[in-house]
Amino acid sequence: MRYVTITTWEVMGGVDFEMTMERVRTKRLPALKQLGAERVQVIRTSARTMAAISEWPDKTTRDTAAEFIEHVRREVRTEDHSRMTGEMLGPVMAEI
Repeated sequence: MRYVTITTWEVMGGVDFEMTMERVRTKRLPALKQLGAERVQVIRTSARTMAAISEWPDKTTRDTAAEFIEHVRREVRTEDHSRMTGEMLGPVMAEI
């Protein structure tokens, strides 16, 4: 059963949002794909916030990647000048 994570992020004040997004596009998203994510989308939700939706083939694949993901999240604060503000995750129950 496919598994999804949704995380919300805030870019720190005074930081160039586009510069942060460039690092996300070139470094963070490819890393998630290498860990087994099938699709990753980042949605800008305000001038300084975004949400990331990661789709995984199953919970086991996501759980296997979890340790590396946590390591990256610790780095993000200093490298991307952003912080995670929330996370939701679970199996896909329905779709159209």
